[in-house]
This record gives sequence, structure tokens and C-alpha cells, in this order.
Amino acid sequence: MQRMFSLGIIFLLLFLIDLYVFQAIKTVSQALSPTTQRVLYVLYWSVFVITIVTILLATNTSRSEMSPAKMYLASTLFGIFASKLVVVLFLLTDDAVRIGKIVWNTASSDAPFDASRNKFLSQMGLVVAALPFSAFIYGMVKGAYDYRVKRITLKFPNLPKAFDGYKMLQISDLHTGSFVTTVPLKEAVSLINKQEADLVFFTGDLVNNMAVELESHLDTLKDIKAKSGVFSVLGNHDYGDYVQWETPESKRQNLQTLISAQGKMGWQILLNENRLIEKDGEQIAVLGVENWGNRAGFPKYGDLSKAHRGTEHIPFKVLLSHDPSHWDGQINQSFPDIDLTLAGHTHGMQFGVNIPGWKWSPVQYVYKQWAGLYQKGKQYLYVNTGLGFLGYPGRVGFLPEITVFELRRA
Repeated sequence: MQRMFSLGIIFLLLFLIDLYVFQAIKTVSQALSPTTQRVLYVLYWSVFVITIVTILLATNTSRSEMSPAKMYLASTLFGIFASKLVVVLFLLTDDAVRIGKIVWNTASSDAPFDASRNKFLSQMGLVVAALPFSAFIYGMVKGAYDYRVKRITLKFPNLPKAFDGYKMLQISDLHTGSFVTTVPLKEAVSLINKQEADLVFFTGDLVNNMAVELESHLDTLKDIKAKSGVFSVLGNHDYGDYVQWETPESKRQNLQTLISAQGKMGWQILLNENRLIEKDGEQIAVLGVENWGNRAGFPKYGDLSKAHRGTEHIPFKVLLSHDPSHWDGQINQSFPDIDLTLAGHTHGMQFGVNIPGWKWSPVQYVYKQWAGLYQKGKQYLYVNTGLGFLGYPGRVGFLPEITVFELRRA
């Protein structure tokens, strides 16, 4: 009963928004023929009906059952809805002006103002609304697979001489269950291998929910090459926490299958542990922790003390930790000898503005460190915005990222 009431409220709000925006459609289409107007109106309200049906179907579909087709449809409908909210802003402005005119006409004996709806504002609302919608569609058609290589040089005074010029590559948040075909990831792997990195790191969220999502991509990801190895950690989605499992054992088996699959790919998964990398008699340490989130709702599976153990004498340390909130939550407070932390998780929300000198995304109101390089004292954090996607099958502004770090001795 509560569920039906909630859905009823949602449907009512959607209807009222659509009815309001319909005023702009009617105003702009006044010069069209009656037949054209009817076709336009039918198309407009058909989208509303499709939206309602989609919501009803989604409420009876679990995340693991969400097909790519449903994902693309839901994202398109969301893009249309977001665009309508832009039109609403223009209509509210128009109505505020109209109310002012009505009040003036009532109080004044002068020639009355025309209080009918302003066609120009309706037109502008529809034109401006087309911009975010176009961006949403472009992000799905092009942005989702527009892989970009970012190159960053970092200098450290404590970096062993043998590692001066060492090249590390980071990828994150593959979410393999979101890919419709294997072609895009094959292109990404080819681009990764062209970088000829000494180390490759994957910082979590290999799947959306279930290990089976990885099967069709296993051979592709197996081809990732690095001179000194590929290392990985788990992300919050890898544990299957967002799926209703038949038994606790089936959930544990799912995680074990995912861990075993990474071994088959030649990846060394770090479960609260570390590996020492040696070159010309000198060493650096790679630490990896399980997911550790400093926000409510995210379990703290990671044990950094355990991962750190045995590296105290190593002069330079790199930590792989999926969630960037771990940095302020524990790392830079209790482990000042960790030089570089690599994280992912945020995706840059897959939507925002990312131009030289300015980056913005709604995710920045949730995460203090959410994209790019951050520094506190001698410690660095880099948040990779991810190679895959989740939910919205596209990217705008924050494109799929392959990050290459060149270490230099200061």
C-alpha cells in the first residue's frame, strides 16, 4: 500500500511537470497546422506514458536484471525529464512577469499590459533545454567509449634512484556488466598496452554486482600487459552488496569467483596486503586494501594496518584504495609514510564540466576529493574517474580515463 502511494505521488508530480511544460509546447506551436499540432501533442504525451510504464517495470526489476536496452531507455527518459526542468525555469519566469502584469492591470486605469504567455520565453526554454538533452544523447553515443590517456609527472625526494622515470598506469571502475559488446574494452586494452607501463593498477569495481558479468570480458582483460605486473583491489560493487542473494553462501561464492577470475587474468589482487617491487637492488611497496568508505552506507572492509605491515622500512609506498574518502578518513591522518594513494569510485558522476582551469560535477557536493590530483603536505591522492560506466550508459565532460604516472626523483 505504501509503495502504491509513493508511486502515485511520483506519477502525479511527473504529470504536473509535463502539463506545465505542455503550455510552452502549445504556445510555440500556435502557427502550425491543426494536424501537425495533434501529431506533436500525441508524441509529447506518448513520452509521458512510456515514462510511467518504464517506472512501473523498473520497480519490479532488480539491478542484476537490468538489461542494456532498459538502461538506455531509462537514461533517455531521464535526459528528457532533466530537459523539461530547464523549460520549467523559463515558464516560472514568464509566469512571474504575467502575474506582475495582471496586478498592474487591476490597479491601473492605463492601457492594460498583454498578460498572455510570452512566446519568446517559451521558445528560449525549449531551445536551452535541448542543450542538456543533446549532451545526454552525445554522451551515450560517443562519450561512453571516448577513451582518454592522462599523463601526470610526480616528483618525490624519497623515491629510490632506480625508479626515477618509472611508469605506472591506473584504470578504475570498469563495471563490465554495463558493456553491451566486447569491442570497446578491446580498444581500451590496446590503448593501455601502447603505454608500455612498468606497473598497471586497477582500483576496484570490476563488475556492477555479479561475477558472471566478467565472463565475456575475461579474455580481453587478460591481455593487459605490464613489465612488473598488474595489481588490483576490490570496489564496493564487487562484493555483491546490492543484490538479494538466496543464501549468504551464494554471495560469498560470487565474491570468491570474482577473485579467482582476476587470478586467471594474471592480475594480483591485494586483499589488505602488499607487494614489494624491486629494481636494481632497490624497492618500492604497493599496498592494496579492500573497500573502505568514510560515508554512511559504505562498509569498511579494508584493513590498512594489515596492508601496511612489513613495509615500514620501504622508502616509497603506493596505496590502492577504491574510495577516495579513505584518504581523509584514515590515510593522511594515521599513515603519513604513504606517498601516493590511487582511488576511483566517483566516476566524476559521468556528467559535468571538465575544461582547463575549471571542473564541476554534482558529485563534488558529496565527495571532497572526486576527480584528479590532490595534495596534503608530502602526500598525494589521485582520483581516477573510471573507464566504464554505471546507470547512465554514457559520459559527458568526464570521459573514460586511463592515467599514466611518471615517477621522478626530486
